[in-house]
Amino acid sequence: MKGPISRRAFLGGAAAFAAAAPALANAPAQSLRPVARGEMLLAMASTPPEELIAKAKLNGQVTYCVADVATGEIIEQMGPNVGLPPASVAKAITAAYALEVLGPDHRFRTRLLAAGPVVDGVVKGDLILAGGADPTLDTDGLHTLATALKDAGITGVEGGFLVFGGGLPTAPAIDAAQPDHVGYNPAVSGLNLNFNRVHFEWRRNGSNYAVSMDARSRTLRPDVHVARMKVITRDVPIYTYEDSGVSDNWTVARGALGNGGARWLPVRKPEIYAGEVFQTFARSVGIELSAAKLLADLPDGVTELAAHVSAPLAVILRDMLKFSTNLTAEVVGMATTAARLGEVTSVRMSAGEMSAWANESFGTDGIALVDHSGLGDKSRVEAPDMVALLVGVRDRLEMQPLLKEIPMRDGNRKIVQNHPAKVRAKTGTLNFVSGLAGYLDGADGKTLAFAIFAADTDRRDGLTKDERENPPGAASWNARAKILQQKLLDRWFALHAS
Repeated sequence: MKGPISRRAFLGGAAAFAAAAPALANAPAQSLRPVARGEMLLAMASTPPEELIAKAKLNGQVTYCVADVATGEIIEQMGPNVGLPPASVAKAITAAYALEVLGPDHRFRTRLLAAGPVVDGVVKGDLILAGGADPTLDTDGLHTLATALKDAGITGVEGGFLVFGGGLPTAPAIDAAQPDHVGYNPAVSGLNLNFNRVHFEWRRNGSNYAVSMDARSRTLRPDVHVARMKVITRDVPIYTYEDSGVSDNWTVARGALGNGGARWLPVRKPEIYAGEVFQTFARSVGIELSAAKLLADLPDGVTELAAHVSAPLAVILRDMLKFSTNLTAEVVGMATTAARLGEVTSVRMSAGEMSAWANESFGTDGIALVDHSGLGDKSRVEAPDMVALLVGVRDRLEMQPLLKEIPMRDGNRKIVQNHPAKVRAKTGTLNFVSGLAGYLDGADGKTLAFAIFAADTDRRDGLTKDERENPPGAASWNARAKILQQKLLDRWFALHAS
């Protein structure tokens, strides 16, 4: 593939679009004539996109762009200068950023370091658990690391036990506008565990409840004390959170618990959380450690005793794009900025640098992100700019195979088996925000790059913080947005069906 596709090349012939006109008022800039390949294909290709959008009844704005990957030529677009929140579609930009800077084979290392000599198996100084920006470190990984420390011949530590955040700034949450208790909005650091979530479980025990907070994996369930829960007699709010300085203190409303259940809650002290779990496992292999304390900077002259190495970055990104893990996106994005610039000061600063990289690399100016995951609704992306990036990275960074396969569906949202169209894309969903961007392989062998964004930002802006988890009307709005996305994919496939 040739160098970056400029947005000016993408927007040739589209000058009739007003820079900030509402998307629903715009007609598509270009539209191919449908080729008659049967009544169904003809109907799909002949239905004007304005009609599809009107039937969706989304209010707000809808923008899209679709282009031929081989030539970069735009086939059809609507609202090319309208920027909307991308939601988790932003993760595709983060993946491209990381692949470009770090490379697909990059691995993250979580290390155990001795700040002092080791004499007869005893560390004559502090033991440091040093994060390496691994977003996938889990409880099993820390257990393996404790075993590796024992296998290295360590039997004791005379100094303290310190935890280091890996050189990345710690943010208490990705997006401050989200409800306190949602597990998809945890703290971010260079030392993370279980996507910075703690497992809260409750069971009715007579007139009271037995509750637990643990860092569970498939086989291990170490209790933690850095996150604490109290059951309070009330109906609302369901959860409250308070930072005590040494622990995350939660309360839950007794009236909401029923007979029992469980959920993941966000962790706000990720380094101490990881340190407490490692301390438990070190004790299990005969190594006693003091309570973990934060370390701001690594001292000189440390010695590596053991390390846990992540999977290759390409594997991490594939899983991030499949499961849409916000923590992975934020940690990988900040680690990429740190590698590129030598430092990173905040999530927002790093997201700004990533936006600048994208706009410079692909000749665009409409990518403006406030984070790397899309959780923050103040991010904006213009559809042609997203398509320009997808065209530019498909072959050079082998992006297409990393994206999730999206099945084609019929009018009843049932999967169409053996459909000749193949879609790999990244979805994006917030309440009253929906996006889809990726690649469509048609029956004619042609690959299209597309981006579809829809948002009712006024309705979303009117939500209170507590309403943001499950506001009235959001589920039906987002369902209609997904139906619209499918109809647009049907249209574009029909336009190119052989």
